[in-house]
Amino acid sequence: MAATVTLEPAGRCRWDEPVRMVVRGLAPGQPVTLRASLRDEKDALFRAHARYCADAHGQLDLERAPALGGSFAGLEPMGLLWALESEKPLLRLVKRDVQTPFAVELEVLDGHDPEAGGLLGRAVQERDFLAPGMRREPVRSGRVRATLFLPPGTGPFPGILDLFGSGGGLCEYRASLLAGHGFAVLALAYFRFEDLPEYLNNVCLEYFEEAVDFMLQHPKVKGPSVGLLGFSKGGDLCLSMASFLKGITATVVINACVANTIAPLHYKDMIIPNLSSDPGKYKITESGLLNLVDIWNDPLEKSNHRSLIPLEEAQGPFLFIVGMDDYGWKSEFYAQIASERLQAHGKDRPQIIYYPGTGHCIDPPYFPLCRASVHSVLGHPVFYGGEPKAHSRAQVDAWQQIQTFFHKHLNGKKSVKPSKFNFSLMLSGSKKLKPKRNLIGDT
Repeated sequence: MAATVTLEPAGRCRWDEPVRMVVRGLAPGQPVTLRASLRDEKDALFRAHARYCADAHGQLDLERAPALGGSFAGLEPMGLLWALESEKPLLRLVKRDVQTPFAVELEVLDGHDPEAGGLLGRAVQERDFLAPGMRREPVRSGRVRATLFLPPGTGPFPGILDLFGSGGGLCEYRASLLAGHGFAVLALAYFRFEDLPEYLNNVCLEYFEEAVDFMLQHPKVKGPSVGLLGFSKGGDLCLSMASFLKGITATVVINACVANTIAPLHYKDMIIPNLSSDPGKYKITESGLLNLVDIWNDPLEKSNHRSLIPLEEAQGPFLFIVGMDDYGWKSEFYAQIASERLQAHGKDRPQIIYYPGTGHCIDPPYFPLCRASVHSVLGHPVFYGGEPKAHSRAQVDAWQQIQTFFHKHLNGKKSVKPSKFNFSLMLSGSKKLKPKRNLIGDT
């Protein structure tokens, strides 16, 4: 090996931190291939590669040198991470155990053939999910099944409840990374975990109310209210929590529906039925994947009005993160319904950020796009949409916007910087929705 690989920051860093990669000791103009690889907790191998040429000084700086092809092309300093793909099809990269890092191996290979080139240099970076001094506390309080992440320091910290979607289980990686930015974050399971229900047949909002109360009573959580972060089915649950429960100041939903979905929602003597669906409307892509976006009936149709969530009852503001290539939900349409409904009731317009080329599964930065995977409940491969480069950029921006929103509304801090993706930019060149009826449903 003749080349030296330098990583900044050196040593361990958080998964959501960018890394600068520089290769030195090459010949001027030397063609090389850079390859990244990691194995998840189930030993599945994920790899990406890109072809480059060294500069006149025999140096290769990924912040300055564009990739000439491979898993991606162009100036993409973090492309070797966000372009990772599993060797086996339909696997999604997730972090199951946040107490251990992902070890990312970076190799420099001679020439532009990633399989035949000789190894010139190598480095390994551990990218972890727990900041130094962070506390991870399993929560088994009453009915609540969760994990609480607390930043280092005495606190108290602004509190957030984090909910994932219809795959169930307890997902901790987003909560652990978000806690690294100064929040106390509760990763909350609500089915398919320990003694919780195996399936979403009925949902009782009292369970989530108990989780909110747990946070508000915790000495390390800054009251008098908390924020909510929800993805997919977890998103509409967060909208219901914000609409019916006390002590919630700010709500962020990622690709969520504005109606209650999948199972009836119970709270005290009230029942919100789930949005009806027509499973016969599913489609099969050329690759044999399920496309489910059209199975959900229109929540604005009179027969579905009772499933709409009364967002106007919420006490705090909303941020909708919308992938415009989402094949899980019609997220753009649902965000418009929310905006129209809130304004019709004299409420402030929600903040909506539309991301073109972005699919359903919006994760923290540098996770590769999950364009399709086998759904853990359905047991079939489902198509989620998204284009890798656009999706990766959206994840970086959305992550900053989520933090900014929560710091502003839970901590009283002003916005750090506006999103690069404003409304007019996001809709330029895209087909705007033209509903055939008023966007406000009767309740």
